[in-house]
Amino acid sequence: MPLIALAVGIIILFILIIVFKLNAFLSLMISAIFVGLFQGMEPIEIVKSIESGLGGTLGHLAIIIGLGAILGKLISEGGGANRIATTLIKVFGEKRVDWAICLASFLLGIILFYEVSYILIIPIVYTVVIEAKVKLLKVGLPFLAAISITHVFLPPHPGPTAISAVFGANLGVVLGYGLVLAIPAAIIFGPLFSKLYKNWDIEIPTHLVSKKEFNMDEVPSFATSLFTALSPVILILIGVIAEFSFPQTSITHKTLTFIGNADMALLISVFIAIYVFGLHKKRKTMSQLMKIAEDALISMGGIIFILGGGGAFKQVILDSGMANYIADFTSGWDISPFILAWIIAAIIRLAVGSATVTVLTTAGIMLPIVATTGISAELMVLAIGSASIAWAPPSDVSFWMTKEYFNLTIVQTVKTVCFMYTLVAIYGLLGVLALNMLIG
Repeated sequence: MPLIALAVGIIILFILIIVFKLNAFLSLMISAIFVGLFQGMEPIEIVKSIESGLGGTLGHLAIIIGLGAILGKLISEGGGANRIATTLIKVFGEKRVDWAICLASFLLGIILFYEVSYILIIPIVYTVVIEAKVKLLKVGLPFLAAISITHVFLPPHPGPTAISAVFGANLGVVLGYGLVLAIPAAIIFGPLFSKLYKNWDIEIPTHLVSKKEFNMDEVPSFATSLFTALSPVILILIGVIAEFSFPQTSITHKTLTFIGNADMALLISVFIAIYVFGLHKKRKTMSQLMKIAEDALISMGGIIFILGGGGAFKQVILDSGMANYIADFTSGWDISPFILAWIIAAIIRLAVGSATVTVLTTAGIMLPIVATTGISAELMVLAIGSASIAWAPPSDVSFWMTKEYFNLTIVQTVKTVCFMYTLVAIYGLLGVLALNMLIG
């Protein structure tokens, strides 16, 4: 029975990752092979399916992830991120530093990957807490909420970008819907949510403070840094507007949709960053800039292979006919496909921990359902993405990062990050259902 094969395959995936601590990429490959064999596929067909799934997933995705990593690293190493954050803090004042950090983290989180945002901004959080004489969670939770929410809802982050690639969703539309959900979420689960912990007196783990300092006289201005950081978002939005504003045969439409394509937007933004944070005023040599780019690509190697493994697992599910069976099996359910996808993703997330594995596995299961029902692929991206943040189980790196960087006990971590992430996941599903009603 296909469902048994899928269930056992996912259980094997869970056991390999959680019990045997096997690398997620290797675990996905083994699970894909098992599912294919259990479904009666010929061994050589399984290999071809894995190659097709991995290549098809990374063909577009690797470009976005690689360019996004380079852009984030250039801005980070050039002091632009520090300039944005410190300027916002000055503008907002010490009494509203939680709002300042939330806004700065949100802006930076749009183009920086989760771990990069975390490591980059957390020293600023510590410094603000000390100078403004406020409690750590007052500033820390808005920071955490902002970078997590952008990671879940907004391309070019790997989760929403990977799901979009599976469904063939329009990245610009996903970004637009994502912003509609992400901005209120950052406010609700940032400065407002942190008030629940106003009496928690947590000491700052000073040994974790970054020692890197910038000569701000040599760092580009706030406006320049902000423009560079947001340039991919600006270009993508221009492309979306052009798609609906000009005839498809016009030069304007072709030009603007070209530069608004996610790949081209990031590529253009990388060269903007190379000039702004390097070549302009000879801040860095080309050799130094290319070393930064090389380091950025190396750091993303692991996640690219995990995404490829998830794509391979997804393809085996499709080629074995299992996904079609699940689509037929669930077609009679009196339940919204968005709710169904959210439930599946939330269960996988709880067991595995990895958001990447969660979104790609769920996307593979839901692909035929999206194709046959004609529902919005862009909203399905957000429904699955929102579930991928649920629980923040101990098998997820975010659990331990928060525990260590916020100097919390395990119980305190559950009461803060796990509770907040689960509420964000529920909020995301409700937001998707509301948007579906509005556009339907």
